[in-house]
Amino acid sequence: MASTASPVAPLIKPGVAPLRAGEGTSFLLRRLHSLSGVVPIGAFLLEHFISNAEAFKGPIAYGKQVEFLNSLPFVFLLELFFIWIPIAYHGLYGLWIWYQGETNVANYPWTGNWLYTTHRWTGIISLIFIAQHTYFLRFTGVHLPTHPMQSFAKVQSEFQNPWMIAFYAVGVIAACWHFSYGLWLFAAKWGITTGEAARRGFGYVCLALALVLVAIGAGSMYGFLATPNQPLDPNASESIVMR
Repeated sequence: MASTASPVAPLIKPGVAPLRAGEGTSFLLRRLHSLSGVVPIGAFLLEHFISNAEAFKGPIAYGKQVEFLNSLPFVFLLELFFIWIPIAYHGLYGLWIWYQGETNVANYPWTGNWLYTTHRWTGIISLIFIAQHTYFLRFTGVHLPTHPMQSFAKVQSEFQNPWMIAFYAVGVIAACWHFSYGLWLFAAKWGITTGEAARRGFGYVCLALALVLVAIGAGSMYGFLATPNQPLDPNASESIVMR
């Protein structure tokens, strides 16, 4: 006789669902998107914040750091394959995910929904900030790879506009939050943090990381703002003086 037992409903576990194969054709793309946000983009973000902190020491220290980074072997290929291509992919595919997603924080104002919403919007703000920051420093005015000691003065020139100071402040905060919460999502979805206690504990770690990065970014901006304006002249790199 055939069994007449009713099928048992699957148990739905709370928390962040892990990435699983077979959940649609976008599985691989989403997995790469999640990974690229941590490696190499996250690693580059940390390096960038540490390098920019040299601005707190003054123009000479900052210029030497820019000079060192541009003197690395195969620097063009390193930037292309470990910075620009990953950022382009993460940003463009992130826009597609953002377009497909829906925010229901108005109907369900839970913590998870607020975090999801802030992660989406800080991603958009960060992408705009990176695009503007890259365009100004790399494709306008003084060519910094050729004149690295002019880098401090070039950033200062942009800070002459109060609106740009505000733009940088918002961009730095957005990038810090997007990366830190993205790191929490990465650990949860990849099964690194299992269980509510582990996720809650790592959440505090990621929050602390975001605050530390914001503090470093604020210190870097203070270095540019507190130092007397430096001359922006590609033919007079030696004229930059220590504060």
